[in-house]
Amino acid sequence: MLNDTSSPLALLATRRSGKPRDLVAPGPNDAQLAQMLEIAARTPDHGKLAPWRFVVVPSDRRDALSDLITKAYLAERPQATRLEIEALDQFAHQAPTLVVVLSAPRHESHIPLWEQELSAGAACMNLLHAAHAMGFAGGWLTGWSAYSDVVRDAFGAAPEKIAGFVFIGTVSKPPEERPRPESDKIVRYWT
Repeated sequence: MLNDTSSPLALLATRRSGKPRDLVAPGPNDAQLAQMLEIAARTPDHGKLAPWRFVVVPSDRRDALSDLITKAYLAERPQATRLEIEALDQFAHQAPTLVVVLSAPRHESHIPLWEQELSAGAACMNLLHAAHAMGFAGGWLTGWSAYSDVVRDAFGAAPEKIAGFVFIGTVSKPPEERPRPESDKIVRYWT
């Protein structure tokens, strides 16, 4: 189920983030998701440390995720509004597929922590590229939940951090092109 593109560069040039709230079924099946995760793991990784992990949250566990996020949020912000709580529930239930990507640094290694964290980000990006190549869309979100120790502890433990929640599904409407920086504003040649 690959996108109809004429070349690998065309595939990269057409990748867009899908808004997780707009991603619908079908999502990837188990074999497709396994392939996406294998591709995601093919990321730059100085020292071959694999300083990241993937945790798949199945659809039948989304209510539990919503409860976890809501309880953690209310513990920090007992004055939360009904709209804030509804947004947390919506977050947990978006898109048919959810992968929590954890940065799992190896502090005992001589590889700088920054490089390990960059590798986790690259794993997220590879996951988005794999989803796109297989005809799906993905959205990489962080938000409050990614920075909550209580939420993180449901998936791992310190010193791990949530690098992102990657939602995958089928677009319900074409993703919007967002403004991109002009090359002359972001590219310089060192002299």
